[in-house]
Amino acid sequence: MTAADIEFEWVHVQYAETGGFADVYGFSGNQGMVNLEGVRMRPRGRHSKTLMIYMHPASTLQLLPVPRAAVAQGAHVLCAASRYAKNDAPLILEKVVLDLGAYVRHAKERWGYEKVVLVGWSGGGSLALLYQAQAERPTITQTPAGDPVDIKGAGLIPADALVFQAAHLSRARLLADAIDPSVRDELRPESRDAVLDIYDRTNPNQPPYSTDFIAAYRQAQRQRLQRITDWVKEMLEELRRKGTAEVERAFTTHRTQADPRFLDPTLAPNDRKPGWCFMGNPEPVNTGPVGFARFATLRAWLSQWSLEDSQADALACAATVRAPLLAIENSADDAVPQPHTRMLYEASASPDKTFRVIKGATHYYAGQPQQLAEVTETVRMWLADRALLDA
Repeated sequence: MTAADIEFEWVHVQYAETGGFADVYGFSGNQGMVNLEGVRMRPRGRHSKTLMIYMHPASTLQLLPVPRAAVAQGAHVLCAASRYAKNDAPLILEKVVLDLGAYVRHAKERWGYEKVVLVGWSGGGSLALLYQAQAERPTITQTPAGDPVDIKGAGLIPADALVFQAAHLSRARLLADAIDPSVRDELRPESRDAVLDIYDRTNPNQPPYSTDFIAAYRQAQRQRLQRITDWVKEMLEELRRKGTAEVERAFTTHRTQADPRFLDPTLAPNDRKPGWCFMGNPEPVNTGPVGFARFATLRAWLSQWSLEDSQADALACAATVRAPLLAIENSADDAVPQPHTRMLYEASASPDKTFRVIKGATHYYAGQPQQLAEVTETVRMWLADRALLDA
């Protein structure tokens, strides 16, 4: 199917903003409304009772091969952007859940789709699980920072099925394994402990790493993460005590792409390329401008990146979700740690759950038409077996 055979429709969804202050220019709080935009893609002239929604908390997905491949096989697809599209610095995951809920309601009540399937690819996996957990059994009334967010009263419409595809368990878990523990001073990232710097060529610890080194490294990572989280909470409390109009602050976290598994293929082994990650060579990414949590607000840190505070943990959410679940692991994934998909599958409380592995597939399926075709057919057949796609 060529682009000429696909209908592309720009979608604008708008709903009332109830948050305390605007955190994203133009898309949240503008005249009291949240403004969302996405792209619906449909095979020209082909009806469907089911809409597949692809949504990432901070990215737009319509240019990626996965949703386009689904459309080429006859599916109706919505690539939905949150209010934080391409800007996760102020991102509050609880607000993204409300954004996703607005799309699901639009799909069912405005477009008339009978069924909605959430396809959680990459960072969309934990988002889809958080959404479904709250749609099935709503509990959240505030963000981790204590700000009101009425998910419990939002009337979220549950999806009819979930696909967890090449997805990680949470942003916080990814950062916990990737943050560079060699940094000793957050204001002077050049001050480092050379023994914990895996990119220091003089470091006596080289891959394959010893068990003792990895244990010490992981402990130091958690300690650095906790120091930042403690500072964030102290700063929020200080701003509240002052009682002025200053209620938020932005900050930078340096060196956050230093997971030793990128350099040592014996750690969480799969078919990935050694010395590589989904953003390329991890060493320059570690100090570059696009690493995990590089820029964040205090509230965004707690919602996205704090292990002890983030509510978007796919394992915890999966333990309550009952909707049918398809969990797909890419065996050469260079972004998602190998154990994540299996852990998600085993934690799932769904009475209808399936686990599949796409051999040799990388995170993006770049230059992999065979693996892309295989995963697309896997999803299509799984949905068809549950009468969630038209014949």
